[in-house]
Amino acid sequence: MIVDCAWYRDGVRQVGPSDFSDLVDLARDQGGFVWAGFSAPNEIEFADVATEFNLHPLAVEDAVHAHQRPKIENYGSITFVVLRTVSYEESTSQISTGELMCFIGDSFVVIVRHGEGSPLASVRRDLEQRPTHLAEGPFAVLHAVIDRVIDSYVEIGTLLADDVGVLEREVFGTDRKSWSQEIYLLKREVIEFRHSVDPLALPLDRLSTDFTLQIPEVIRPFFRDTSDHLARAADLASGLDALLSSVLNADLSQVQVRQNEDMRKITAWVALGVAPTMVAGIYGMNFDHMPELGWAYSYPTVLACVGLLTIFLVRKFKKSGWL
Repeated sequence: MIVDCAWYRDGVRQVGPSDFSDLVDLARDQGGFVWAGFSAPNEIEFADVATEFNLHPLAVEDAVHAHQRPKIENYGSITFVVLRTVSYEESTSQISTGELMCFIGDSFVVIVRHGEGSPLASVRRDLEQRPTHLAEGPFAVLHAVIDRVIDSYVEIGTLLADDVGVLEREVFGTDRKSWSQEIYLLKREVIEFRHSVDPLALPLDRLSTDFTLQIPEVIRPFFRDTSDHLARAADLASGLDALLSSVLNADLSQVQVRQNEDMRKITAWVALGVAPTMVAGIYGMNFDHMPELGWAYSYPTVLACVGLLTIFLVRKFKKSGWL
């Protein structure tokens, strides 16, 4: 489905026919370029676009079926770039990903969107307010799209960092609950986030350094700037992944420490029962000749000794932290 399609000349949106093919003809005859956006088109919907711009069949297949890693391919005069978009639902701490397929030619830029992610309508509006930059052509559009996607990476990385900080405080708090399940689920989302961020480094580096691509020299520094932003997002994601591993290990250690504390307490209480049980066992043997049996004060003396021994053990266990 086509989302928006417009013809731009000298950085200004031109009034033109609503038919896609007529806009393309105007751009080729009078200059400028066509910027077309599509949302999850099928093969039939995208067939006319592929024919109009002579898009490579492999790139068309990727654009229609999606599920690609971030990459950049050069098909003659057409550059094909794949980006992964990311959205984050704070209430459920879940990452959703989508894809952007960008076809860049000398007189057109076609962007195909699949799944979730930041909408590109705001990118178009912002660029239309900067006609000087937009006048640099299709690669200026590509830079704006990549820049917006990477900005969303940084924002989502910050939100993930907040959630990791909450879990870290819970693990080292006073609650005896184990947080391993929550940590694992959040770590899985961070890994999904990294799958979108990390692979983009190589295509971005190529956009800023590969002179075989027909990129205006005035635009190349902007791609280098987005590379710096991406490195920041990648470092953040990598740090969160490592921190979650450490927090998970700390949580498991906390569980083990609590189990050891419980075992010490159980052992201490069992030990407190050993002394009375031993004395009672001795006097329950029913021998005929036991010296204490004939003594009038033997019963209270034995009880007093058992009580003193128990008090001694209680003090020792409390002093050692077992009770």
